[in-house]
Amino acid sequence: MFIIFAILEQILTHISFSIISIVIMIHLINFSVYENQRIHNLSVKGMIATFFSITGFLIIRWISSGHFPLSNLYESLIFLSWSLSIIHMIPYFFNQKNDFSTITTPSVILTQGFSTSVLSNEMHQSAILVPALQSQWLMMHVSMMLLSYTALLCGSLLSIALLVITFRKNIDFFLKEMKHFYEKEGLFLNFYKYQLIQRLDYWSYRVISLGFTCLTIGILSGAVWANETWGSYWNWDPKETWAFITWAIFAIYLHIRKNSKCQGQSANSAFVASIGFILIWICYFGINLLGIGFHSYGSFPLIYKH
Repeated sequence: MFIIFAILEQILTHISFSIISIVIMIHLINFSVYENQRIHNLSVKGMIATFFSITGFLIIRWISSGHFPLSNLYESLIFLSWSLSIIHMIPYFFNQKNDFSTITTPSVILTQGFSTSVLSNEMHQSAILVPALQSQWLMMHVSMMLLSYTALLCGSLLSIALLVITFRKNIDFFLKEMKHFYEKEGLFLNFYKYQLIQRLDYWSYRVISLGFTCLTIGILSGAVWANETWGSYWNWDPKETWAFITWAIFAIYLHIRKNSKCQGQSANSAFVASIGFILIWICYFGINLLGIGFHSYGSFPLIYKH
């Protein structure tokens, strides 16, 4: 039975990676050569198929291992890809233009490619949970943290794009699609720039708000878990400290963004979000690479937690 599960996991992993590779090619053709609605619909269906393939992998891994599949780096990256595919589909639920596709699609293929091609085969195997991880809080805490990382990374990248477009003099490359449409109406290029900046600001604010909420839940659930495991809600562990710093940075972002009334203040909040982008990677990879603190269970290649 274990062999069957392992084979199914490999099949679903390769299917999802193959589909997302095709979706990348479709996006390149759609953007660089010509835009076709049928081709665009294929990319949407491809992301949906990728989502279900990764979902199938997570379910099979969950059944075969007996615990929620977040025990090592490989599983966390697969879960990150799954979360990115969800973020990708959010605009379609609101019948709005998908500004996430240029961020989420490459991010999914990078995480999928790194997890399947770079990590060793040992990392692909489901590990037995150490005693500290054998808790009902594993699913709640780690999933919330990874969902927050996903949303905050996407929102931060949108904010970085906002900064680039705001301060870049030549933006024809980014605004090609809108420019061709509005030139027929005799409008100015500044209007295209304004429209795109407004969309980026709109979505970055909402995605970061979602990520901030998940991060808050993740930190609180982690504190309860820490009290059960180590007898204290907060130990100023490196992972906890950097998670708190990240939380504070995005709290500052939300404060500035909520009180912004002009484009300049939106750029200020976007700058804060770009700092948060770096902090997220410190929380996700940096602390585990150093192998210090309560959140380092063994060496980095063997066990990995959020």
